[in-house]
Amino acid sequence: MLGLPVELLYLIALLAVIVVMFVIFKRPIYEAMFIGFLAMVLFLGKLDKLFYYLVKPSTNTLFYAIVAFLSLAFILGQTNVVSSIIDFILSIVGRFRGGAGYVALISSAFMAALSGTGPGNVAATGVFTIPAMIKTKFPRELAATVEMSASSLGPMIPPSGTILLAFGVLDSIFPGQYTLSGFWMVVWGVGIWFILQRIITLYLFCRYYKVEAVSKDDIPSIKETFRYGWKALLIPLIIFIPLFFDFKFNSTFITSRLGVDGAKAFSSSVILFTPGVAAIYSLIIGRNQIEGGLSLSNLFNLFKKGIKEITPVSATIYFAYCISEIFGDVNLGTNLGDYIASFNMSRFQLVLFFPIFTTFLGMFLPGSSQVAIFGAMIVGSLAAVGVNPLLAAAILPAITGALEGMTPPLALAMYTAMGIAKSKMKETSILAIVWVFAHLIFAIFILAGIFPIPFLTNGL
Repeated sequence: MLGLPVELLYLIALLAVIVVMFVIFKRPIYEAMFIGFLAMVLFLGKLDKLFYYLVKPSTNTLFYAIVAFLSLAFILGQTNVVSSIIDFILSIVGRFRGGAGYVALISSAFMAALSGTGPGNVAATGVFTIPAMIKTKFPRELAATVEMSASSLGPMIPPSGTILLAFGVLDSIFPGQYTLSGFWMVVWGVGIWFILQRIITLYLFCRYYKVEAVSKDDIPSIKETFRYGWKALLIPLIIFIPLFFDFKFNSTFITSRLGVDGAKAFSSSVILFTPGVAAIYSLIIGRNQIEGGLSLSNLFNLFKKGIKEITPVSATIYFAYCISEIFGDVNLGTNLGDYIASFNMSRFQLVLFFPIFTTFLGMFLPGSSQVAIFGAMIVGSLAAVGVNPLLAAAILPAITGALEGMTPPLALAMYTAMGIAKSKMKETSILAIVWVFAHLIFAIFILAGIFPIPFLTNGL
């Protein structure tokens, strides 16, 4: 058919099923993913391995880490701990023009990184940041897209679940060559550039729209916010320090004492226990915000409520893993990569092609699904033309999960922000495209090596 490889036809079929279920029948994305998975099982003639594909993701440590961080984000929201962090940021930058926008940028990026979901974070922090922006003369569509773009940083800043998926891709192609903590440090280096991109874009928008500073009466005291919120400010350290320790000493101190397998197990333990420790700490310092305190019955009701928020995202990621398993079984990514390789595109052409390709996919397909389905092909193809494999994998969340929440028609983060800001579709969509274009340019520059990445080893 038109000379297209059968693997590409499978992808088109999968995309068509998901779009029909999600856009036309308006089913939740996790249902659309599940139906897409069943369709692939039938199309590929793998019905005899249906239960194998369904069970296999449950053996993946990374999946449980994703759920753990989703749970942590829910707890932070329920205990109102995040408000202390927002107040502290507001006390620092609120006096500047567009200060409320910078609060949204920094605080929402931090929160979204914990959950890995842009739309969920918009709903959690946008109810505070969007009204604050509108109050300081942000146009409603700008307030909505600032929060949208800030929250969309989440899937590409550790400890987001999408990043764990990307590392799984890297490890499957280069088994045992890279540590998770080392990979995370590179992803943080990539994230710095995208944070800078959003700061620059926000600055230009604030100038264009003549946005004002936060009223002095609404700016909290730095001293007071630190005095009452310092406990909450320790949460980023609780998460960062164990991961940095693993990154710094895994290949030397830890490996020399525990061996290679022990060091790998230690890394897995760090990624699993860190969100649990942070969650317990958050519950303790935020216990006064929980009605009835930390009684067993109240905690039961708290997590019962959390199931409704955590399960849909977890299910979406789980079924993405299922699709990844079946495509891996038929070597779809490798074969499609060979097809793209047949065009003999240069490094420059691939650096341009893949970000644009995933931007298009983001119009219909969640970022986690893109990584699971296309990740091996993208990383393998870029590595084959000389791009550092660490960089190729580290950029995956930025060109998939981050763009997915901003690119219509999927654009779930944009729609959520619109609902809070009460902005209009046309004006908001136009500004969203500006944010997407700016993000895309930075992604290409990073892949091209124009922007250097901290912690990146082995050269480009």
